[in-house]
Amino acid sequence: MAKKRRSGGRTRGKKGRGSLVTCSFCGKLVPREKAKKVTSTVSVVDFRIRKELRQKGALIPTTKVLKYACISCAVHRGIVKIRSKDERKR
Repeated sequence: MAKKRRSGGRTRGKKGRGSLVTCSFCGKLVPREKAKKVTSTVSVVDFRIRKELRQKGALIPTTKVLKYACISCAVHRGIVKIRSKDERKR
């Protein structure tokens, strides 16, 4: 059977078996080196109130949220684009 990618879609190298993470969107268990990381900043304050507070000069705390996406969810949500065979080789 033909092999699509030399790496098998992973970035692990010669590390052995990696740990598993849960996809934040569908709940599937995916190897950490195969999953795509999605980081976003979330503010605790409502955006209407935040605008007024920022005009007054207040500092508004934000937190970074780290999510993992499996390949099928990443393609579906537009995190990863489908590339042609030539682009994958480069």
